[in-house]
Order: sequence, then C-alpha cells, then structure tokens
Amino acid sequence: MTTIYPVILCGGAGTRLWPLSRKSYPKQFVPLIGATSLLQDCAERMRGPADVPYAKPLILTNDAFRFVVPEQLAEIGIDPGPILIEPEGRNTAPAVLAAALYLHASDPDAVMLVAPSDHVVPDKLAFHTAVAAGVDAITTRSDLVTFGIQPDRPETGYGYLKLSHAPTGEGQAVPLERFVEKPDLARAQSMLEDGSYLWNSGIFLFAVRDIIAAFEGHAAQLMDPVRAAVSNAKTDLGFLRLDPEAWSQVEDISIDYAVMEKAPNLSVVPYAAGWSDVGSWSAVHELGEPDAQGVATAGEATAIDCQNVLIRSESSAQEVVALGVQDMIAIAMPDAVLVASMDRAQDVKKAVAALKEKGAKQAESLPVDHRPWGWFESLVIGDRFQVKRIHVHPGAALSLQSHHHRSEHWIVVEGTAKVTIDDEVRLVSENQSVYIPLGAVHRMENPGKVPMVLIEVQTGSYLGEDDIIRYEDIYARG
Repeated sequence: MTTIYPVILCGGAGTRLWPLSRKSYPKQFVPLIGATSLLQDCAERMRGPADVPYAKPLILTNDAFRFVVPEQLAEIGIDPGPILIEPEGRNTAPAVLAAALYLHASDPDAVMLVAPSDHVVPDKLAFHTAVAAGVDAITTRSDLVTFGIQPDRPETGYGYLKLSHAPTGEGQAVPLERFVEKPDLARAQSMLEDGSYLWNSGIFLFAVRDIIAAFEGHAAQLMDPVRAAVSNAKTDLGFLRLDPEAWSQVEDISIDYAVMEKAPNLSVVPYAAGWSDVGSWSAVHELGEPDAQGVATAGEATAIDCQNVLIRSESSAQEVVALGVQDMIAIAMPDAVLVASMDRAQDVKKAVAALKEKGAKQAESLPVDHRPWGWFESLVIGDRFQVKRIHVHPGAALSLQSHHHRSEHWIVVEGTAKVTIDDEVRLVSENQSVYIPLGAVHRMENPGKVPMVLIEVQTGSYLGEDDIIRYEDIYARG
C-alpha cells in the first residue's frame, strides 16, 4: 500500500490577522478557532486514517520558528519527522521541491501530501476521502493533484481552478483545464453560476518522482540550487538546515506559477466539506459561528444590541464591550487594538504597513516573546528599568550569559530555579529572590517537572535584548 508523506509548509508570516498574528508569531501558531493552534489542527489532520500508512510529517519552516514547531506538536502528542529549515523565504515552489528531493532520496515511491499549516479543514474524514481519490489519480494516471473547494459565494479573494467539466460530486478527480487569477466581483459571480470553477485551496498531492519530473520540465532553473541546498544541508540539534549559499540562488516563486500552470497532467479533487484559509478577520467571524444577529465573540468580550460584529479580547484581564454597533471588527491585544469596518477586513495589512512606517514595534512583534526555553513578556518599561515575567519550560535552560549595561533581580513565583552566578550555583524556590550584578556571568534553569515562572527586574543604562554576551547555549544560538 502507498505510504503518504505529509509535508507541512510552516514559514508564513501573514499580516491580515493583525494584531493577533504578527511576524514574530504568525497565525499558524495561534488558537484562532478553538483551543488548539492552526498548526496543531493541521498536524492532527495529517495523521491519516488507521487503515492507510501515513509517515511522520515533514515540516518546512524558518529559523525563527524552529523550536515553536516541535513544542506545539509535542503538546498534542505528535512526534514530527524531519524539520527542514529554510535560510530565507522563497515561496512554495522551492519548498515543495526541497521536500520532494529529500523524500526521493530515501523512498523513490513516496507520495507527498502538501498543505499549508494555517488552513481550517474541520471534517477530517471527508478530507481523507478526498485524498484517497487523489491517490487513485496518481496511481492510474501519474497526475499531479490539487484540491478544489466548491464555492458557495462569489469570492474575489481566492484564485480559481477551471475544470474540464462541472464535477458530478466528490469522490473522483476531474481534469484541470486552467488556473484563474483572483477575479473581480462580476467575474466571480459568473464563475459561481457556471459550476465548473472551484477555489484553489493550495493543497497538493503527487508522487515525488512525478513532481520532480515536472520541475525538471517546467522550472529547470530551480533544480540545481535546490538540489545543492538539500545535498549540502547540515544537521543542527535535530533540524536539517538547508545550505544558505545554494538557497540564496533560488528563485522566489510559487508552485502554481513554476509548475502547476504549465504541466499537462493535472487533475482536481472537488471538495465541499468545509475549508477556509483564514485569510481575514471576516473569515474568522464566519468560522466563529455567529448568532442570529451575526455576533461572534471570543475571550472576555460582550456585545450589546450589535449586528454583524466580531469582538475578541486576547487577554483575560481585558474586558471589551461593544454597544449598538454593526458591521465591525474589534480585536483587543494587551499592546494594540484593531477597530475596522467588516467590509475592510482584507485591508488590515494597510494598518501594518502604516505602523511599520512610523516605527511602531507593534507592527511585527507581540508583547510575549517566544524563545526555545519558554517565553517572556514585558510588564513595565521605564527609562532605566524594566519588569518582565519569564516562563521556563520543565528541563529548559537559558544561555550562560552576561550584560554590559544592566543588573537583574529575580523573584521566583512558581516552581524552582537553578541559578548560576559566576562560580556559585544554587536553587531558588517560590517567594525567594536572587540578585545578579552587572557583568556577572549567570544562567537560570528549570530542573523541575512543572513550569518555572519568575519576575525579573532589570535596572541599567540600556535594557535592549541585544545586550547579551553568550558563553554557552544548549540551543546553539549565536
């Protein structure tokens, strides 16, 4: 029986769901719908049914997220397969080719199922029924398969797939006639009425030998640099870093443009069991199952006499109340609030651009900074002091380091910290504190089996995160 290798693309940094999704921690890692993140939902969906052999997922991500990915998967009991680190984003074509070349080296008969990490596909059984139909098209015709979503409205935010004929239902692949760019509203309405157009989901299924052959035939310029990037990749703490010099020569291009729009052996599996790329707050509103008045809320949010609104609070200490408004989005974060008309949901990226132009850190960074050992957040910042809350995972350790410009005072509020200060090592328990003088070589570790939380008070002339001299680091950071 054919083994299916899930390939999860997890390198995006979208701006359309700002302020919750930001470059430092984009939407695939956020619990937008329910209690788990979109990445976790995707990985769970890619486990496959019990009667079909599915390999561990191969994941492509970037350096900034290399520890977030396995941490989130471990939370739901999934042990990932290889995690390939892209030196820089080069769009989907190089990423898919790198995964195909990597898999082909160990299993030339592999079939790869490629999916973005940030989509919502709620019906797992229906999804795998569609995958089975795609496998049949691969084994009988060596097709390159994509999945088309049955449209339920004249959507202008998606690309479309023109089929050779209108699908007679789900369960079989239909030959693809052509790709269609995002249409205007009139064209979208016409395509909806035609019946032979589906939304382009960006999910693909193909045998690795077939997709490599397609790259060789239609995007040969990618073959040598991507092959070199995979062949010269280096293992680093369980990750596989693609060679940066070779990767820098790779063209930035999507798989649609590079291969799929040119290949003759294409087919589409129609899918109508629910899908969203969660590309805007209006999509989140729809997925949030609004009530009869169109009101959807999340977190500490209250809507009174409202219609067609999405109100979210992302902090348990922050209550958001909407009174007598309609057609509105309000998203409250501890450091930023978005208020927008519902019909401007696709324009949120303009807000991010405006913030970047004025130099606002909220454009790209969250108040919570995720690190390999856990996370921290700044609670109070003054001219010569800063107060942080620091959360350290069980068994994790910060780097052995010192600072030129600040001293620190640590107060443990949960768990126990193992603290190194120059030549002294000691345990610091709840309600105990320790002082780290300026210039002292120090480290904190969590030797326990529960998270350790401490409050850090920094004082000094400069409090930036770049005032760190690292001497040892188990995460191999510079």
